[in-house]
Amino acid sequence: MKKLASVIIFFASSFLLSAQAPFPAGEEIKQFIASKTCVVLEDGNPVYNTYISKAIKEYWKITPFEFIKASDFNLKRSDPSFSFIILTETSFENDKSNSVFNFINLLQGKDVPELGQMPEICAVPLSIAGEDDMEYGYKLGAILAFMQKHAGMISEDPSLTGRRYLKYYNKNIPEVKGRNILVKQEDLSPGINTIDKIRALYKYGIEIVPEGAIVKAIQDKAPNTLVLHKVGPVGDLYSGYCFKMLIGTDDSNMYYYNQHTIDKVNPNGLLPADLKRLGRF
Repeated sequence: MKKLASVIIFFASSFLLSAQAPFPAGEEIKQFIASKTCVVLEDGNPVYNTYISKAIKEYWKITPFEFIKASDFNLKRSDPSFSFIILTETSFENDKSNSVFNFINLLQGKDVPELGQMPEICAVPLSIAGEDDMEYGYKLGAILAFMQKHAGMISEDPSLTGRRYLKYYNKNIPEVKGRNILVKQEDLSPGINTIDKIRALYKYGIEIVPEGAIVKAIQDKAPNTLVLHKVGPVGDLYSGYCFKMLIGTDDSNMYYYNQHTIDKVNPNGLLPADLKRLGRF
């Protein structure tokens, strides 16, 4: 799913993943289901560690888990009895903003020479590298619940591992109109940053809400509710990439995934084009 270069940060070293990680084979999916998942904590990042620890304890049910230090990863990564949730940094060759994105990855242990050869069960854009962890920490539960559901889905039907798996979920777009979307003001592009502007393009359920309302919807597993997870550069930049996802709070399903290159016509944030697409079906 990620393009070109990824950098995984452990101890003082950075490991370059020069190619897309492979999808897991059927036997590797079985290994994952039988594995213990090691959640790699970040050196010098107590805020992330607090958020990921809380979210894992609350939402991760598919496998047993343990928390490990970054320095333990290389000792365990070749053992297929372990899987790993790790934070990676990814950059894109054609990104003129030179932005670096945090992805949260679910990898299966395998005795391979390079990290980029480890089977990747799921990877989701999390934030811009260097962004305040509190800007995304409140959504970690919803993201982990989705990753868990995705892993369960491919364990039941291994043929789905070959799909371009986040865009795969756009098959759910027709169901969006029957659900209520919760968005933060700052995640909307200027063309749809008021309810009146939104209503001119999209006549179905959507609300501009404070962060606390999204936190409550995730915690309460609010029925028929979607939350917007937007990842893009900080500030008024006219370059870089913007990722947009809609995740269900009650079923942990993904209902929409898209990304665009930021420019003056298509600024950072959910775009009018996204709403038009969601309302078209």
